[in-house]
Amino acid sequence: MAEFTLELNDDQKQVKDWLHGFAADVIRPAASEWDEREETPWPVIQEAAKVGIYSLDFYAQQFFDPTGLGIPMAMEELFWGDAGIALSIVGTGLAAVGVLANGTEEQIGTWIPQMYGDADDVKVAAFCSSEPDAGSDVASMRTRAVYDAAKDEWVLNGTKTWATNGGIANVHVVVAVVDPDIGSKGHASFIVPPGTPGLSQGQKFKKHGIRASHTAEVVLEDVRVPGHCLLGGKEKLDERLARARERAKSGGERVKNAAMATFEASRPAVGAMAVGTARAAYEVALDYAKTRSQFGRPIIDNQGIAFQLADMRTRIDAARLLVWRASWMATTGKPFTSAEGSMSKLYASETARDVTAQAIQILGGNGFTREYPVERMHRDAAIYTIFEGTSEIQRLVIARTLSGMPIR
Repeated sequence: MAEFTLELNDDQKQVKDWLHGFAADVIRPAASEWDEREETPWPVIQEAAKVGIYSLDFYAQQFFDPTGLGIPMAMEELFWGDAGIALSIVGTGLAAVGVLANGTEEQIGTWIPQMYGDADDVKVAAFCSSEPDAGSDVASMRTRAVYDAAKDEWVLNGTKTWATNGGIANVHVVVAVVDPDIGSKGHASFIVPPGTPGLSQGQKFKKHGIRASHTAEVVLEDVRVPGHCLLGGKEKLDERLARARERAKSGGERVKNAAMATFEASRPAVGAMAVGTARAAYEVALDYAKTRSQFGRPIIDNQGIAFQLADMRTRIDAARLLVWRASWMATTGKPFTSAEGSMSKLYASETARDVTAQAIQILGGNGFTREYPVERMHRDAAIYTIFEGTSEIQRLVIARTLSGMPIR
């Protein structure tokens, strides 16, 4: 077990510097253009693939970093560059985590490489859980998966929404209901291979922020997938459903569902994304305050501005520490007895929202224009308190964990 430390080792420092250079030299110069175009930045993703950032190998190395800091460090640097483009680069990772959290070794080896493609032919993947009537309330999910024993196929029907890369993905990971009588415990995850009939893109959303990331509905109409596309396999599913039914009858301990397993694994990473955006806005505001003069002196000499910057930096560092703690705990097998994963996501996301707003205030009228990036950063930061569990849901998870109440 790796000992906890706040000091990055030499390998981590090299990776951090490499990612920072890519974010500064490739992502940032393209950020404004792709935000305005509201399109997937395929050329940037391809550049990331060419240098090895957009690849299974890179994310595997960071995921299996024994300190747990590989993923949050990478997320912070990429999202420091630009949240929309970075999400297009890392969005496939949520689907990959869904497979890692629920799939067999064979499924992991088969499907994750197909999610990324290669530098000459990049692919993306989509994780499809939310629905028009089932966002935070996953127990209200309506998408159904019915097993056709004669053909050893699962038939999926329903509509997913808010899916990053939805409809344009090579591989879709879809969470569906297999037993509606036991609520969220009756869910399972399925791989929908490329080109499967019946899957189509619905509405593509025009968003307030993270505009360079493709977000859309995914419509499933009699989508048939082979039995081996059930993540974890049918035997494991049947055993899990049997335990859930028995516990439901006895009122016993609840078991985790497939979507929750994915979200628990990814929440500290989302916190790291928020830290990256907050840090970027803070740095712009700090530089501006040092160079902008009013009444014959730099505005940072004014206590009102200086104290804002002090608070901004303090919150960013505190958020990073919460993210690193949760990531270290997850990697070293320490349970989130106080919902530390949700704590990190909650605090970091609200820090990004508040710090980017303060950055605009420090820049004044300039901060409100698209000539300066803090306006875009503030729009991007709004998503962190919403996706993968709103701030209200994070507080609910934390409160129920502290009180011992079940988390549905």
